[in-house]
Order: sequence, then structure tokens, then C-alpha cells
Amino acid sequence: MSIWSRIGDALSALAAGEGLSAVFDKLRTAPERTVGFTIAVIALGAKMAKADGQVTKDEVTAFREVFSIPPSEEANAARVFNLARQDVAGFEEYAARIARMFDDGHGALNDLLEGLFHIAMADGEYHPKEDDFLARVAEIFRVDDREFRSLRARFVPDAEPDPWAVLGVAPDAPLAEARAAWKRQVRESHPDVMMARGVPEEAVRMAEKRLIAVNRAWEEISGRETGHL
Repeated sequence: MSIWSRIGDALSALAAGEGLSAVFDKLRTAPERTVGFTIAVIALGAKMAKADGQVTKDEVTAFREVFSIPPSEEANAARVFNLARQDVAGFEEYAARIARMFDDGHGALNDLLEGLFHIAMADGEYHPKEDDFLARVAEIFRVDDREFRSLRARFVPDAEPDPWAVLGVAPDAPLAEARAAWKRQVRESHPDVMMARGVPEEAVRMAEKRLIAVNRAWEEISGRETGHL
């Protein structure tokens, strides 16, 4: 059974009158957490779009940058999006319930936040309200400030990405520390590792862009250190 069919089943299991946020309390163990992860990205993406004040085709299409969605399963993805948009529960309640699905510091929460950055940047702009939204979600997820700044440096084109920020190290960090951070991010981006921590197979495409960014950052830092740049 595909994850999208499992999502349909999870939504159908909600009792009459229950909002979408209730689903997160029911998906706290493996393998159900992969369903919870997928619903969480779409639901928080919908809340973020609402906070931004508009829903564009680009933002809806952005889910395809995070997930592989067969045409036959689009209805289940759209159902999650619409339920989240209509639910009176705020995004902070969603984020708190999602955080309880995972242990503090769980890597899947970083993956989830990364998926939201994909969605936020789908229209090519990063709005102040989106930054506020994502910073607050990161706080609820207990994602530390360095990790949040690393994500933002990879996605938000304010200027050329700071390679040290991308790797999450200080600009004056020793080369060995930058190398260790690069190796850690490469290791954590392996599809098998991502799936082991609850990211569905349909979402591991996120690792492709992550690897491009961290490899480019390491190449720039190591090149500067050796005088090749």
C-alpha cells in the first residue's frame, strides 16, 4: 500500500468532529510515523501558505519538490492540504503535536523543517511572515539556532550562500571541524539513514539538493584553505 493510500486511511479514521491536528497523536510509532511525517509537511505547508496570505500554484506544486506524488494519489495530498487550511487549530498546536511524534533533537524534525523551506521558496521569494513562521516552528521543534541558520543559508538567496553557515560552523572554525560537519551532513543525507529516522521513501529526493549544497560549501571552504579559490 502506498503512503498516500495510508494517509487516506489515517484521515478516514478521524472521528466525527476531530480536526486534522488529532491525527498526529495517533501516528507516533514506526512505521506510522512516515505517514505522520508526510501529513506534517503538507499540513504545516498549508498553514504557512495561509500565514503568508495567499496560496499560489507554485506553492502547491512545491510539494512535488519534497514528495513523489502519482497523479492517482493527488486527491489524498490535496485533502490533507485543504483540511489543514480549514482547521481552526493554529500552526503552533500542529507543530507541538508533531514534535511529540519524535524525540527531542530527532533528525526527522530537521528534515521536516527542510521540507517547509522547499515550500516557502517555491515562488522564488522568502517573505518576512514565512521567516517568522519557520523560526517559530524551529523553536517548537527544538532545532537549535545554528541548524536553522544553516537551513536558511542553503535556501534563501539574500546573497551568495555563506559556506560556513551552510555547514553550520563558525567562519573561524578549523578546517578539520568544517570537514567533520560536511561528512556528518553527507552521512545524514543518505536515503537509508533518512528512511530509518522516519522520512518516507517518497521524500528522500530532498537529499539530492542537500548534498549539492553541502558539497559545494565544503569545496569552497577547502579550496580557500588550500589557496585554490
